[in-house]
Amino acid sequence: MTENSFCGCAISLTRTAQNPRARARPLPNSAASAPHFEAQSAAHSCCKMAMKLAYWDIRGLAQPIRLLLEYTGTKYEEKFYSCGEAPNYDKSCWFNEKEKLGMDFPNLPYLEDGGTKVVQSNAILRYIARKHNLCGETEEEQMRVDILENQAMDFRNGFAQLCYGDFDKNKPCYNEKLPGALKQFSDFLGDRKWFAGHKITFVDFIMYELLDLHRMFQPECLDDYRNLRSFLDHFESLEKIGEYMKSGKFIKTPVNNKMAKWGNRKE
Repeated sequence: MTENSFCGCAISLTRTAQNPRARARPLPNSAASAPHFEAQSAAHSCCKMAMKLAYWDIRGLAQPIRLLLEYTGTKYEEKFYSCGEAPNYDKSCWFNEKEKLGMDFPNLPYLEDGGTKVVQSNAILRYIARKHNLCGETEEEQMRVDILENQAMDFRNGFAQLCYGDFDKNKPCYNEKLPGALKQFSDFLGDRKWFAGHKITFVDFIMYELLDLHRMFQPECLDDYRNLRSFLDHFESLEKIGEYMKSGKFIKTPVNNKMAKWGNRKE
């Protein structure tokens, strides 16, 4: 839902409330004696504002968040920022407004949920996951979530350095070390369906994105890791995820922003 269409919804609701024909008939004494705030609360619940996720018009750090929002059936709208073309890669669309957003640490991506504003991609994922009990149930599951959340970020940062750095020079070294990193993730997953255990958690959304990007980068990289391939299949078979991936909202490419050496084009 776009910002304009949401405003249109709000206007429509306001007009309905002002229509004399839409006025409720007098309530019986028993109902009339109920606290007025209950009716207001119910009306507010029905018209709860959608969350707003803001990021560049790429996959990047926002893709696991989008997947989690879709999986949980959360109403949200997206605000996209576009980086300029070479050689300057102008980002003024973001820098001109970042300090006006009223955030302690303004950054992309950010999430707005009513009056709540959250930055940092993992903090956003946890914020959404807590609402749906997707942070692990047992102490062991929560420990595995904590470990993988940080290990996955290290893995992602290494890939980002490759994509945005001296790609041709560093690619051979990265490819040499990649099997070792993937084996660690494969061993950590073991025979589990999901990385924390029997139930999906928010780190599965992070790992799906990272593994999917790497099979785009090097299609044969998962050939020796059957459990990682099965994990990807399980994830894509989730009903809401499958529907999202087939929709026009899903961003397949670009993966990275325009100054990157890999994944910077829409295909």
